[in-house]
Amino acid sequence: MLPSFLPATVKQLTELASIALAQSIEQTAISTPLCKEPITTSYVHQGGDGTPILLIHGFDSSVLEFRRLLPLLAADNEIWAVDLLGFGFTDRPANIPFSPASIKTHLYSFWKTLIKQPVILVGASMGGAAAIDFTLTYPEAVSKLILIDSAGMAAGSSLSKYMFSPLGYLATEFLRSLKVRQSIGRNAYKNSTLATPDALICGALHLQMPSWSQALIVFTKSGGYSSFKEKVSQIEQPTLILWGDSDKILGTADAKKFNKAISNSKLVWIQDCGHVPHLEKPQIIAQHIVEFDR
Repeated sequence: MLPSFLPATVKQLTELASIALAQSIEQTAISTPLCKEPITTSYVHQGGDGTPILLIHGFDSSVLEFRRLLPLLAADNEIWAVDLLGFGFTDRPANIPFSPASIKTHLYSFWKTLIKQPVILVGASMGGAAAIDFTLTYPEAVSKLILIDSAGMAAGSSLSKYMFSPLGYLATEFLRSLKVRQSIGRNAYKNSTLATPDALICGALHLQMPSWSQALIVFTKSGGYSSFKEKVSQIEQPTLILWGDSDKILGTADAKKFNKAISNSKLVWIQDCGHVPHLEKPQIIAQHIVEFDR
């Protein structure tokens, strides 16, 4: 059965992996220092053995981003995926400063409430920047770090200069356009045939959640994630860098920069793959993650 808190459009999903993950999304109230009331937070929890693996999605996305990867990992591991504050199907309370700092605080509260032990932290795209930020601040919570085509080497989003009224509204309405999102989806893959109608629904479903536009404007006006290039050398955890060799979103230069800056790191190129290897080559990504856990 599909959760009642998801938008009705979820019923239009057609791929079994998408439907199955949507059915497994849960919500729980997470107390944080950010506001008096707990924040209703969306997440997925599957499997149950070994060191827990926590998956962090990219910009303007949700846990549905891991629909192809998560079940492969959950066969032999305990897997968590969470919708970051301001994104996905997690609630967006009024008057919260949606920013990297508040995302990190909320993520730590989620970890402390439900997981309570060191995790293998996996971040994709902007989720990689969030994972780096979290690891640097709460090293005791992270046993190993995995970056998938990660942001965090360059400065934050240039969209922030457009996020004032009425341009902020117009910018988010532009991002709400299904044609725009379909174009972005095609560009993210090397194999553009994977940008299916089902993939479009997965990538746009959270846009129907209350206050999506307002939260995205506030986050973007915050400047988003800054460059961590001066700090990543402080990461001591074993780090695996997985990168599509045909990434047209972030390019490939930052993969080598991360590998050089993080002393205890390994770079693996995912061949014939774009910006989202976890969607395009999930079996290969799962294999690398499982082997890195051994």
